Amino acid sequence: MRLSNHLDYFLETMNTQAAGKKLGFIAQEIGREINTLGSKSNHAEMQKLVVDMKDNLEKIKEQVLNTL
Repeated sequence: MRLSNHLDYFLETMNTQAAGKKLGFIAQEIGREINTLGSKSNHAEMQKLVVDMKDNLEKIKEQVLNTL
């Protein structure tokens, strides 16, 4: 799954120096994958998970911006 690959790449990139902008780009890709999951799912529980993922991603994006 692409979301899993993006998450793995994000974690790898966190361990490198000066990765702020790159982490921002990866976070954008993660957001796109989360939106895709939400748009393709008609299951109420999945919709709740998507909202939680979006909330957590926004927190991650804020933290990334703090590192720039």
